[in-house]
Amino acid sequence: MTTYKEAGVDLDLGNEASKILYNAAKLTWENRKGRLGEVVELFSDFSGIRGSDIGGLPKGTFTNLGFDGVGTKIEIAERMEKHDTVAYDLFAMVCDDAVRFGAEPVMVGSVLDVNSLDGNIDYLRQMAKGYVDAAREAGVAVVNGEIAELGARVRGYGDFNYNWAAGAVWFMHRSKAITGLEIKLGDHLIGFRENGFRSNGLSLTRKILENHFGENWHEVLWEDGKTLGEMVLTPSIIYAKAIVDMLGGYDANVPPKVKIHGIAHITGGGIPEKLGRILKSTGFGAVIDEPFEPPRFMDYVQYLGNVSDEEACRTWNRGQGMIVITPEPEKVVQVAELHGINAQWMGEITEKPGIIIKNVNAFSNGGYLSFS
Repeated sequence: MTTYKEAGVDLDLGNEASKILYNAAKLTWENRKGRLGEVVELFSDFSGIRGSDIGGLPKGTFTNLGFDGVGTKIEIAERMEKHDTVAYDLFAMVCDDAVRFGAEPVMVGSVLDVNSLDGNIDYLRQMAKGYVDAAREAGVAVVNGEIAELGARVRGYGDFNYNWAAGAVWFMHRSKAITGLEIKLGDHLIGFRENGFRSNGLSLTRKILENHFGENWHEVLWEDGKTLGEMVLTPSIIYAKAIVDMLGGYDANVPPKVKIHGIAHITGGGIPEKLGRILKSTGFGAVIDEPFEPPRFMDYVQYLGNVSDEEACRTWNRGQGMIVITPEPEKVVQVAELHGINAQWMGEITEKPGIIIKNVNAFSNGGYLSFS
C-alpha cells in the first residue's frame, strides 16, 4: 500500500513544522499589543482563527497588501546551512516597501514551499528564530503562514531547498500618504546605510563569484575569517520602524515628527530606478554629492566581475538601502539614529531632470555618473 509519506509528504513532520512557526509567530504578537493590529486569537491552535479588531478607524484610513520574496538569496542560506537571517530579507522587502507610501505595516503572513521537511526541522527552527527577530525589528505581528512540501518542484543547493514569500498588511491615512508630488526644489536627500546586497542583484553576484572561485565559492575565505558566503548572506537592515516613527504611523491624530516628501526603497534597479521613479511625476532631478561608500565586499565583487560603475548602480544599492526626501534633514537623521540606523545627508533635489551621483567606488577614477 502506497502512502503519502512515500510520495514525499510527511504529514507528521508538516504538523511539527507548523507548530514551530506558530509558536514563533505568537512571540511576534507582542509587537502590536495595545496598538492597531493587536492579534486576537479565538482559540489557541496553529490552525485556529486569529485576526485583528480594526473597528473604529477614522474616515480616510486605507488598507492594502504588499507581496514580495527573498529571491535567489535563499541559495546562499542553503549553501551556508544558515537560515536564521533570511527573515530579515523577507521582512525588509515587504515592510520597507510599505512605508515608502507613508503606510504603517502591521501584519505579515508568509508562504514557505520546501522540497522536504525530512531531516530539516532544525533548519526550520533557525528560520523561526529569524522570524521573531525580524518581526521585532519591523514592528509587525506574524498572523498566519503556509508550509508545503513540494518535492522536486523546489530545487536548489544541498538537501534543504525552499522558496519564501510574504504579504504585509498595511494601514495609511490619506492625509499622510507620500505620493512624491510634494517634492520641492531644494529638498534634501538623506541616505540610510546598508551593509550588504539586501535581496537584489544576487544573480549577478553569484555568477561572478562562481566564475572566479568555482562551484564551492561560498567556502572561500575573504577577510576577518569570514567566507564569501557569509558576506553575501549579510542580512538586510529593516528601516520600517524608523519611518513609522517619523510619520507618526497611520493615525491622523498623531502628528509627524518630520516632514517627508518622498521615500525611495533602493532595491532592484538601484538608485537610478527607484529614486527616478519618484521624481518622474515632478519633473525634478537630483544631485547626490555625498553617498555612502559601497560596502567593501560589494566593491570587491564589482572589481572581480569587471562590472561598470553604471551597471553596478543599476544592479546593487551601493550602500544606500533607503533615501528619504525632506525639507528637514537634521530631524530625519536624528530619528533614524535613535533607531540604530546610520543616516547622512547625501544630496538635494534639482530643477534639471535626471540623477547625478558622485562615484565613490573604491576602484573608480571618481567623477560623477549621470542617469536620465
